[in-house]
Amino acid sequence: MIVQAGDGTALDDTRGLHILLLLPTQRDSQLAAQVLRDEGMAAIECDDVDALRDALRAPAGAVFVAEEWIAHGARAVLAEILAQQPAWSDLPIVVVAGSNSDSVHLARILDHLGNASLLERPARVAALTSAARTALRARQRQYQIRAQLEDLEQAGAERDAAAKRKDEFIAMLGHELRNPLAPIRNAIEVLLPTAERPRDRAMLAMMRRQVDHMVRLVEDLVDVARLTRGTVELRLQQTTLQEVLHSAIALSRPLVESGGHALEIEMPDDAMPAMADSTRLAQVFSNLLNNASKYSPPNGAIRLSLRREGDAAVVRVADRGIGIEASMLSRIFDLFTRGRNLPQHAQGGLGIGLTLVRSLVRMHHGDIEVHSDGLGEGSEFVVRLPLLRNAGAVRKRASVADLTVPGGMRVLVVDDNVDAAETMSMLLAALGVECSVAFHGAQALQCVDDARPDAVLLDLGMPGMDGYEVARRIGARHPEVKLVALTGWSQADDIKRTRAAGFCDHLSKPVDPVALTAVLRRIHAKAT
Repeated sequence: MIVQAGDGTALDDTRGLHILLLLPTQRDSQLAAQVLRDEGMAAIECDDVDALRDALRAPAGAVFVAEEWIAHGARAVLAEILAQQPAWSDLPIVVVAGSNSDSVHLARILDHLGNASLLERPARVAALTSAARTALRARQRQYQIRAQLEDLEQAGAERDAAAKRKDEFIAMLGHELRNPLAPIRNAIEVLLPTAERPRDRAMLAMMRRQVDHMVRLVEDLVDVARLTRGTVELRLQQTTLQEVLHSAIALSRPLVESGGHALEIEMPDDAMPAMADSTRLAQVFSNLLNNASKYSPPNGAIRLSLRREGDAAVVRVADRGIGIEASMLSRIFDLFTRGRNLPQHAQGGLGIGLTLVRSLVRMHHGDIEVHSDGLGEGSEFVVRLPLLRNAGAVRKRASVADLTVPGGMRVLVVDDNVDAAETMSMLLAALGVECSVAFHGAQALQCVDDARPDAVLLDLGMPGMDGYEVARRIGARHPEVKLVALTGWSQADDIKRTRAAGFCDHLSKPVDPVALTAVLRRIHAKAT
């Protein structure tokens, strides 16, 4: 790195550092400076303490200061400079003292000055040059360390910028992928309850499974970005691992059944209480069950067991599928890692699911390991989680999805995606909700003025007047109307922003009918 010396000339930090000399007399400083210059070292003679202070404004390699000057202002000047040093800097100071000086006094001076050494006078030329070279080498290493720290800081800044760009891209990708999935899922949810022929029901159920699979891939992609940035927050509450596993089984059952697999479940009757984010932990075990289904041949066998071992719960997910080759076992939880030679029946993934699993388990203060005897020998994933001691009774949640909506509710759907808006309107109508549709902001404001709906399901990323501006205007005109964000933007910051903008709830596309009806019931309950 190039810096400016006091006279304005450029100095190389590692080769052109000056040695500052403040010796008993000007003649002493001149002679010492000449000796050092003859040896290829740069030296600056300082006539007094003020000259030393001025010279120290530029980078210095070392300071040689006479004992006499220490008591006449040099000590204060050096202390001031040393206090201002950055963390990497430790300026070498050589105190030049007479052989008959008070050793106790000198020891105190050296201790006060920090990186200080002693040179007795009269000094031989070899002793002077040796002390100077030693000090310069130490100082040069400090500047090398500074250069390395600056390189690391720059690399860190570049890495953070790249990570931010990656997160922004993944968030945008998640948004763009969610939008086309929304009308597809809406249409399936509208058609499936009314399908009469078995063939139609089977095809619609298959389409629902594939849409759900796509949604899980998008959610995993967004989640792994959150985890790598440390922005995932667990919503911890007391629950039982039995309840968590039953939720995971419900999530994975369509995939298990589509493969014709037999799922053997072993759970104790005694509740195993844990402090956990039930949704995230169910995601962990659903992911493991899904993998067991995907990587097992048709009509395979999967075993899920839960046991207590001391103060921990141990969950095992085992299959008799394709197994894991030995070289992959140590890397199976790494990001974007996928096995080779996967069978045709295995639905492709992104290689991020197990990374999510390990991260979420560790966030619950647990651990996970995998065992396999090799290809064709199946695999077993073992998760250990801490249990709560002396836990009270845990309230059980309803196991049956509630899709009822109170009668008489009026809802306006606002989305510039015509397919998404119209299929959402059909889904709401199938649920017994009186619904109207608007495709842009101005039309939405007019519909709210005319119809006074109970709630508005509002897309955010509309052209022209976006959802936030529409929400602001509706809130100013009709504060009694409840606003629900209906969007492909689903990260934590997006939810915080909609809350701050006056939305009472946030639904991510494609909308789960259970989540949709739960939001509508909450709105109705608060209004009555």
